[in-house]
Amino acid sequence: MNTTIIGLDKKKTEVLTEDLNGLLANFQVYYQNLRGLHWNIKGKSFFQLHEKFEEFYTDSQEKIDMIAERILTLGGTPLHTFVDYSNTATVPVGKNITNDVESVKLVVSSLSELLKIERNILEASGEADDEGTSSMMSDFIGEQEKTVWMLNAWLQ
Repeated sequence: MNTTIIGLDKKKTEVLTEDLNGLLANFQVYYQNLRGLHWNIKGKSFFQLHEKFEEFYTDSQEKIDMIAERILTLGGTPLHTFVDYSNTATVPVGKNITNDVESVKLVVSSLSELLKIERNILEASGEADDEGTSSMMSDFIGEQEKTVWMLNAWLQ
């Protein structure tokens, strides 16, 4: 069998690195959205959301690094240009959003899109016996589901 240095099937790993690069691109757009929301939020929820968006983008920055390092571990090359990110990402792009409700809705819709991608990667990584990627996706999914629940509660 044709395996990688860490013992995974090369063909399945190539597919996973492509999927992970898609996730990386989407996280980069999500991260940039969060920076913009953090900078531009206005209104009575300013202090609460300004701090929350910073928490989210700091977490996203860590996840971006984890995804890129996983791609490298699997033998791939992480995407690293804004052109690649914008051509690949499917999360919605937010521009000039200052309203609290609109900003939280953007985060929820972005996380919903990330969750779809992560669940697909979780399934593919399971089929490839790639415990490292599976574990990372499981952790991301659990955290993000809780965040979506909390943000939806805030929107009520």
